[in-house]
Amino acid sequence: MSTERPCIYLLCGILCDARTWQAQAEALRASHEVRVVSFDGHDSLAAMAADVLAGAPPRFALAGHSMGGRVALEIMRAAPERVERLALLDTGYEGVADGEAERRAPLVRRALDEGIDAIAATWALPMLAPARRADAALVDDILAMVGRRSAQAYADHTRALLNRPDASALLPRIACPSLLLCGLEDGWSPPERHREMARLIPHSQLRLVEQCGHMAPMEQPQAVLRALEEWLAWPPR
Repeated sequence: MSTERPCIYLLCGILCDARTWQAQAEALRASHEVRVVSFDGHDSLAAMAADVLAGAPPRFALAGHSMGGRVALEIMRAAPERVERLALLDTGYEGVADGEAERRAPLVRRALDEGIDAIAATWALPMLAPARRADAALVDDILAMVGRRSAQAYADHTRALLNRPDASALLPRIACPSLLLCGLEDGWSPPERHREMARLIPHSQLRLVEQCGHMAPMEQPQAVLRALEEWLAWPPR
């Protein structure tokens, strides 16, 4: 009998690092080999997915937050047989929206011209649920995380998202147990989108987290941890 612990990947979103998943990773290490991935040096989701797959064991659990959820979908497109179960948090599946490139461009230009700190608060604060924006420790934590990333990483992540494929046709082909989780006050990737993903993905369940915006793993770490622990206990298919 193998003594190896099961492996779970936690994929980070745009301008995020391991701090996003810190609470969940610390707890899950009691039962799993936890690998947290933030993305540098790639400007395509497919390349990010290939990097994960290149270092991954033959089978693993996979959770992605925000852009990390988009990378997770590309892993499902490339190698679905390797993913035992899938969790998508505060993310999406559609292609690029009309006018999206124009809306994203000013912040990218400012970050490249003035440095990442120039856009950190403008970028991050609207992602939080309104009540959570008054939590100084949380806000400082998020701004410090963004400050650890580079303007070039922001430009690369943005380019990757602006060239994302539409995953609508992929979702009904996902056969593994799948969790969809979203903050009830997520204005970037709203609950309605996750309800639709849950409808399209077989064997999926939806969790909506109260008093929570887009940064669910940091805004409501214990609620997210409970959801992940329940998901990891679902019987395999």
